[in-house]
Amino acid sequence: MSGEPLLGPQETVRIREGVAAAVLGAREDLAASLEHDADGYLRLVDASRVGAEEASRLLREAVQGARAAGHSWDTVGRILGVSRQAAQQRFAVKVTDAVNSEREAGKAGVAERRILSPLSAFNEMAALAEAGREGWHLVGYGALFHEVEASDRPWEHCRVTLASGGRHRRMEEEGWVPVGAGWFPWRYYKRPLDLAQEH
Repeated sequence: MSGEPLLGPQETVRIREGVAAAVLGAREDLAASLEHDADGYLRLVDASRVGAEEASRLLREAVQGARAAGHSWDTVGRILGVSRQAAQQRFAVKVTDAVNSEREAGKAGVAERRILSPLSAFNEMAALAEAGREGWHLVGYGALFHEVEASDRPWEHCRVTLASGGRHRRMEEEGWVPVGAGWFPWRYYKRPLDLAQEH
């Protein structure tokens, strides 16, 4: 991959304008209040803070997605304009929390859990399909892993982009259950196979 930017100037402007519009649209009256209300600027600061936190979360998840797709820390660092080491120090995640969760599941009264790892954006759905046929359903996920829980019935899993709009509502009407808040750019769903056959 060369050092050329992956986005053109128009795409960059479109993203910047979209973020600004989202921040200013946080409240219906926010932009108008800036003309006459000093507190409007405090609301703007708060909306900008939320926007920055969300942009930071999206960047973290996008980096982990790139890593899961097989890109090196060197490549990610070049895109971010930092060294490989700086990118790795800032964005590397550990699977320790998931492993600790798996150990906790061994206690009495808690369903057995497993960590499916290492996974990538290209093999995670096949791994979930196999686990689902064996009675495991998705309960958590992160960079390079999915956490599944045992049950007494088979499950199916799917993922859709977070930008799929009305599709999310239709899926929930069809019995799909969202798992977590999503892992940019994906949202994951599950449903028992017996429920799927009713639809």
